[in-house]
Amino acid sequence: MSFKALILEKDEVNGFSHSLKTLTKQQLLQQQGDTLVQIQYSSINYKDALALTNKSPIVRQWPMVPGIDGVGTVIECQNGRYQAGDLVILNGWGCGETHWGCYAQYAYLKADWLIPLPKNLTPYQSMIIGTAGYTAALCVKRIVDFGVKPEDGKVLVTGATGGVGSVAVALLSKLGYQVTASTGKVTDEDYLHKLGAVEIINGQSLKEPNRPLQKELWSAAIDVVGSYTLANICAQTQYGGIVACCGLAQGMDLPATVAPFILRGVTLAGVDSVMASYDKRIAAWQLIAQNMDEQLYSHIANTITLNECTDVAAEMIAGKIKGRFVVDVNK
Repeated sequence: MSFKALILEKDEVNGFSHSLKTLTKQQLLQQQGDTLVQIQYSSINYKDALALTNKSPIVRQWPMVPGIDGVGTVIECQNGRYQAGDLVILNGWGCGETHWGCYAQYAYLKADWLIPLPKNLTPYQSMIIGTAGYTAALCVKRIVDFGVKPEDGKVLVTGATGGVGSVAVALLSKLGYQVTASTGKVTDEDYLHKLGAVEIINGQSLKEPNRPLQKELWSAAIDVVGSYTLANICAQTQYGGIVACCGLAQGMDLPATVAPFILRGVTLAGVDSVMASYDKRIAAWQLIAQNMDEQLYSHIANTITLNECTDVAAEMIAGKIKGRFVVDVNK
């Protein structure tokens, strides 16, 4: 068996490179795993873009097949959790970092990393969601479980035209929340309103230093930006509110004070998608399957080939794209 894969390579002589190559099953099975999956689709997330452009030390082993997401059909499973023919989803678990990922027609994975494809989602729809949308669902569930209700006030979503933001806006709106979308792309108002945003603000207004306590605006927030943006959001969150943090597009720093946390009882909740438990993954994907409007999948989706991944990754890092990019690994 041979198959096509996108390979990232790096050495002292040639530096960083990416190319499409033909691999063999024998090469693939050198990876640690117990489940062979024939991949149908993957997707591009921010972490993928960092790996594809070599902008951050995401890849820890070389050569690497990138792709932290995948959906496909089980060919064989040694531990018995899945049967041949089962449709499964992969999100995270170090794939594309320390383990070959899903920018390939086959992947050799661990059954414990996989979840069944929800019955009311198609494989293509699952990769429109991907890790970005699954992370959004984890954040939304954190807010709902915290006890924030739609009548409590506006919910802010930053980076709203991106993958996490787009799905977060759609899910929150479907659940009845008043969503304020923050974006640097003020020309994308129609896109955000169709997702369900009732208000749109310019994200640049959050990126500068400001007072440690500001006017209380948000009952909850989902932030993918970090740095001064996250600090300002915490300073603007209502008494007893929650901010779900899952990204660092502006930076890893948090130039904030303790004031929002000890004077307003604000909760800053970190949300991790890479190592989340099986139960959390199932709950997040069920939230998506039950609450994403059918027409929104096509509204946020773009389909590309393996050859186009690096160009789209560069555009993503530059902040020039919106929505989600599904990778058809068979084209």
